[in-house]
Amino acid sequence: MFNILDKYILKRYLGAFALIMCLFIPIMITVHIAEKIGKILGKDIAFSEVMMYLLDFTVYFSNFLFPIFLFISTMFFTSKLANNTEVIAFLSSGVSFNRFLRPYIIGAILVSSTALLFSTVFVPKAATGFNEFQYKYFKNDRERQTSNVFRQISDDDYIYVSNYRSNNKTGYNFTLEHFNGNVLEYKIKADRIVFQDSIYSLKNYQKRIIGEYNDVLVKGAKLDTIFNFDIEELTPTSYVAETLSYSDLLKFIEKEESRGNANMNVYYVEKHKRTSIPISAMIFTLIAVAVSSVKKRGGMGVNLAIGLVIAMSYVFLDKVFGTIAEKSTTFPAWVAVWAPNIFFAIVALFMIRNARR
Repeated sequence: MFNILDKYILKRYLGAFALIMCLFIPIMITVHIAEKIGKILGKDIAFSEVMMYLLDFTVYFSNFLFPIFLFISTMFFTSKLANNTEVIAFLSSGVSFNRFLRPYIIGAILVSSTALLFSTVFVPKAATGFNEFQYKYFKNDRERQTSNVFRQISDDDYIYVSNYRSNNKTGYNFTLEHFNGNVLEYKIKADRIVFQDSIYSLKNYQKRIIGEYNDVLVKGAKLDTIFNFDIEELTPTSYVAETLSYSDLLKFIEKEESRGNANMNVYYVEKHKRTSIPISAMIFTLIAVAVSSVKKRGGMGVNLAIGLVIAMSYVFLDKVFGTIAEKSTTFPAWVAVWAPNIFFAIVALFMIRNARR
């Protein structure tokens, strides 16, 4: 059961977190609007569509930044407790430091659980809306196309396009190779492949059927056919992983592995971040309490300065390790994602140990 101490700290903990979110989110939206207002006005976008985009933007980025917001809010109100000698009063009344930590841990569990729910249900939907709006209105023609795409679409079939434009669903210099074991049976080439009304149209195509002694070559200006892949799967956009729910993400990863995708770390990183970000809330809470529960000569400003340095260090390490993993095919994604959490968890335990003294 909660006693007066638990209710008092938990109320301040959650209240400060809500206050910081309410203060920073409007600033975040204002800065983003100021950056994009020229493009928004230039495209003559409907007001309702812009509002939905800003809502998606808020949910999308709040998911990444909420541990920092939680850290700052915990530092802020705990520093006030320390400056008002309330922490000393609690501990002098016979409350142990571990007991003092209990409402913080309960609050962190509540926030982390909510964040985990959001990252599973709401954030993928927001990521879809946010990225589709950016792709539709903020990207130029060059940014909308991808180059040199090679995919394995089944155990026996491989496709390649030199570049693909999603705005008109057209791929250029298309090639499909069909194997029987290690033996190439036929190869289809086309200047263009266009997807329309569930049909693939090949422009200026040729099909070479590999014979035991002679090959058979079939040519034509146009061929309408059906392939066993979706045109959007031809080149999954860079943000596809974050738009999927966790269960769909696992299925997508399994599918991409079977197709021989060489850049799987992008998806592995996203998979691990779904749980690592909520867990970081617990770590940040412990560090914030350890730093700010001790009254310092410089007052609250010193605690906040220390907190900002720690928060920025976490963001820096998370970004560096994440980028290394996404660009590498050998660096383990789980190491990249969890390394900052593991490092700061050790720091948190060390700081809590010193704070008890």
